[in-house]
Amino acid sequence: MMTAISNTISRATNYMMTIGISDFIDIILVAFLIYNLISFVRKTGSFYLAKVLALLLVSLWISDIFKLTVINFLLRKTVELGLIALLILFQPELRRLLERMGTSLSYNKSADETVTETAISQIVIACTDMSSSKTGALIIMARNSNMNQIISTGTVINADVTVELIKNIFFNKAPLHDGALIVRDARLVAAGCVLPLTQQTNLSKDLGMRHRAGIGLSETSDAVVIIVSEETGSISLVTDGNLKRHLTAERLEKLLREYLLKEDETIEKRSFSIVLRDFVKGVLDGRKKEKK
Repeated sequence: MMTAISNTISRATNYMMTIGISDFIDIILVAFLIYNLISFVRKTGSFYLAKVLALLLVSLWISDIFKLTVINFLLRKTVELGLIALLILFQPELRRLLERMGTSLSYNKSADETVTETAISQIVIACTDMSSSKTGALIIMARNSNMNQIISTGTVINADVTVELIKNIFFNKAPLHDGALIVRDARLVAAGCVLPLTQQTNLSKDLGMRHRAGIGLSETSDAVVIIVSEETGSISLVTDGNLKRHLTAERLEKLLREYLLKEDETIEKRSFSIVLRDFVKGVLDGRKKEKK
């Protein structure tokens, strides 16, 4: 038993030593694609469709092994037509994905350049006050995504982030209170902005237009969206289409620090790219030690 285990470990070690840089890059790219595919399936709620596709591919593989010619032919044609059907079925999700990739490439700033602790504190106080008075609000905290197209739909302000100004913007008789407020580079950039509504159909019926607009923007950008309900005064936060509701002031501030301040990043919250970078660095350092 020990000999078999030793031989297995030895073969695995020898195989690892034969892996070149191109193989390593190939593995990373495949892992990245699989990770994003799983994330896509989870976010779009298409788990059952993924199970059907997996079953179809397994059946195709089995039919090829056992030389089931007719079944194999039918399954191959089904897969070919299925790819076209998937493009049509997931057209909205694919469009949002491409939009997000495009905006991220055109505007790229680090998290600590986007917001400051003072701005977060002012926004939390303003949201708490508006929650107490049941004043509706929709605040967009821009990160890496380009907000220029959204900003162009509103009125440019370009002012410091202060509690008084935020509350005045969302005062129910103010001309800009119905739109969204954009915060970028620790500045109030624009107000009264129009956002795209989400296409999700399984949302709670008690969510109003502010919530649907906030979710819609978060699906096409990496922005952090804060929503104060005019009906209940409840504070919500949205990222990547995921809605967190009924937040306290302390919880809101903690979430904003986690999402917007680089120094508050935790291991659990690190993105896949950071984990991948650390993994690559560890492997390269290990190889250097072996050569020495």
